[in-house]
Amino acid sequence: MARSGRLDLGNVLQAVDAASPAEAIETLARELGVAFDAVAVSFLITDLTGRAVVRLGQAPVWRSDGESATVLPLEGGPREQALRTQTVQVSHPGAAPEGRSTGLWQVLAPVTERGESIGLLELYLPDEPDHEVVTDIHQVAHLLAFVIIANRRHTDLFERAQRSTEFNLSAEIQQRLLPEARSCEASAFTLAGWLEPAASIGGDTFDYSLARDVLHLSITDAMGHGIDAALTASLCLAGLRGGRRRGMSLLEQATSANATLFDYTMNGATDDFVTGLIGRVDLRHGVLDMVNAGHVAPYLLRDDEVTMIFEQPAMPLGIFADTVYDSHQLQLIRGDRVVFVTDGMLERRVSTVDLPTAIRDTRDLHPREVVRALADSALEAAGHALQDDATLLCLDWHGMHSEDRDTSSGADPQRASAGLDVRPAARRPDEARRHRGS
Repeated sequence: MARSGRLDLGNVLQAVDAASPAEAIETLARELGVAFDAVAVSFLITDLTGRAVVRLGQAPVWRSDGESATVLPLEGGPREQALRTQTVQVSHPGAAPEGRSTGLWQVLAPVTERGESIGLLELYLPDEPDHEVVTDIHQVAHLLAFVIIANRRHTDLFERAQRSTEFNLSAEIQQRLLPEARSCEASAFTLAGWLEPAASIGGDTFDYSLARDVLHLSITDAMGHGIDAALTASLCLAGLRGGRRRGMSLLEQATSANATLFDYTMNGATDDFVTGLIGRVDLRHGVLDMVNAGHVAPYLLRDDEVTMIFEQPAMPLGIFADTVYDSHQLQLIRGDRVVFVTDGMLERRVSTVDLPTAIRDTRDLHPREVVRALADSALEAAGHALQDDATLLCLDWHGMHSEDRDTSSGADPQRASAGLDVRPAARRPDEARRHRGS
């Protein structure tokens, strides 16, 4: 049996802090190797496409410096199972890291913080790990999440490893507009966003911020493509964030962002406008307040029925200086799911996707998997060549704001998706269900 790790937390943190940000993972990997008698230790970071992981930790991964990164597609095996189910996966003897002999035990632990799946901790052990070892590795993987969050602020290493394609300037601007964490779990809700970019960036964004008793969220679509759309989106999002941080009401945020965009339009800095849904959830009472600025209506999944939340939308942001915005309220019920989309999910080439049915068929998946599955369906329908960005934001309402979140090493196990049946015919979203924790 592999022995339980004897990590001296103080020494580990001191060693990681003494290392450069680009070497922090290698430093931690060495400490873990000693503690668990591991033959090899790696960190597998999730690719920005969500469809692969990249091995990082045994050696620096700098794609442009002549060193190749090991990209490992997620194809239903132990890596994808660990990420989906947020559980530790232990493989039988026969596994082996590159350049090593077979007969080792592979342990894959999800590296997660508040439901944000950052990647996997991978260890190869000479002996079968017992329950205590597996538990210790799971907890260490949670610690690794905080090490990564702290160090990626100071280096491009992690983001460069995540990129499987080159970013042009408009894509680079758009990437900076998105929240760093694409998922968030709290006691009352689970939230996840996804942006599938078109070949020519369409100016989509999504955003959220969690206050003590309020969840702010938005999804926006700047008209046009390329750098102009990215700059328009930047102005809009900066206006919304600035108003939010100054404590403005929802209507004041919309009015302020509209004025900002209109002023720049009049000054000739941009000639585009922005559609958007700007929302705020009162976490104490479960009331979703929304302003619809000329945007696609969101979908509500309640019980087994999907409906669109139709309210008369106001004009998009930035067209008229004197536009008056109204807010509309939706009383959320425990178990509700609200899915916000941009019109890239409804474009002509994606029209073969029955979005209400797809939302219903993925009802038992974690929002993290829901937004990816829906984006995948749009991408496939468009022949992997979207004409406009396809963006989604999925909100699950659990209605327990006064209670602590049930968490295990960075994730709520009751909200995680079920593992995939890896048989090819059973990899559809509607065959990977599990009752969502409520």
